[in-house]
Amino acid sequence: MSWIKTISYENADRRLRRLYDKVKGPNNNIDNVLTIHSLRPHTLTGHMTLYKSVLHNSNNTLPKWYLEAIGVYVSFLNKCDYCVHHHLSGMKRLLGDDAKSNLIWQAIQLDTPQSYFEGKELLGLIYAQKLTTDHTAITKDVITNLLNSGLTDGEVLEINQVAAYFNYVNRMVIGLGVDTEGDIIGLSPGDSDDPNNWEHQ
Repeated sequence: MSWIKTISYENADRRLRRLYDKVKGPNNNIDNVLTIHSLRPHTLTGHMTLYKSVLHNSNNTLPKWYLEAIGVYVSFLNKCDYCVHHHLSGMKRLLGDDAKSNLIWQAIQLDTPQSYFEGKELLGLIYAQKLTTDHTAITKDVITNLLNSGLTDGEVLEINQVAAYFNYVNRMVIGLGVDTEGDIIGLSPGDSDDPNNWEHQ
């Protein structure tokens, strides 16, 4: 599951159990990416607040499947199999189109987003790639090009936040040896209108 000790749902004290009850899935299942915080529950609160705000909030205007695709691409670039498995499954569920999902995944695996995406969606992915692999090369001109492609300032911020979040979580997962053993792949928080609803469905 990981290279450091974690506390299971069954062994959690009252404070941790209260947090676990907010994030659990079926049969009290807690994803390993969340139990890794169990020795410092305040970091689980911070993680879930950021995650729900960045990826699962109804105030975002970019499609959720596209934000998930950015997460899959960043995770692929970072060689984070854990997040690729979870969020590829989530993207497929949101799209409801296996053929389209497979084409997107193929483009990501080949590191050729241009073979599927175009226009502002492509430029958004290229920006996420730069933010992940060569962030010091980003200039004001890069942002200007994003805005000229039809993205709003707020949507550029959405892409930035999703890419930055996945760079954070990829390094946390890889750096602590978190794997998918026992996880239910592809669950995510529901009710995007409620930032405090963290339950995984």
